[in-house]
Amino acid sequence: MASLVFHFHPSPNPMKVALLLEELGLDYDVAPVDTFRGAQHDPAYLAVNPNGKVPAILDDGIVVFDSNAILLHLASKHGKFIPTDAADRAATLSWLMFVATGLSPFSGQAVHFWRMAPEDLAYAKNRYRKEVLRHYAVMERRLKDVPFLGGAEYSIADMAAWGWMGYAHYALDEGLSDYPKVEALFETISQHPAARRALDLKGRDFGLKLEFDADVARVMFPQNV
Repeated sequence: MASLVFHFHPSPNPMKVALLLEELGLDYDVAPVDTFRGAQHDPAYLAVNPNGKVPAILDDGIVVFDSNAILLHLASKHGKFIPTDAADRAATLSWLMFVATGLSPFSGQAVHFWRMAPEDLAYAKNRYRKEVLRHYAVMERRLKDVPFLGGAEYSIADMAAWGWMGYAHYALDEGLSDYPKVEALFETISQHPAARRALDLKGRDFGLKLEFDADVARVMFPQNV
């Protein structure tokens, strides 16, 4: 048994972590979490992540939850994909938080209100779609000046963004087509052998429920019941 256990579901935030695990070449065991059947609410999983979300890891007995915390933990522990230069490190952390507090939640809400909400709420749909567009525009401007979000080096900031870029078509019907620099970064990362292994993990048959239906809505959004 590996010393690192990865609590996984094939969705954007776990994919960030899958990419870093593969880039680092770490040995890990996958613990699938069947979120569409409500496994994230089981007491055993809540003991790992009290917020009932994926991903989470158990690393040599240390529990880390939240995808961005995991990226920081692993990059710092292994001394890779996070710059040591003060200015470059500050830029990388800034863009990591840009994804964590902006692109990620706004994309998630855009997907929810466009594809999952039981009511057609024009204001909410417009609000979150426009914010996703704005965040990608900010990234596009950044990438006109530097090859990666943090600057000259590929880092966890890019990995965090890659996790959501791969699902951009769920939030935006046009995907990344209006943001050529962002799309190019996504394609570049996706060609990494580590990214291909992460995508293979996404496609593996873990016996998880993947179809969204009324039962899933009750499990995923219990506040609406």
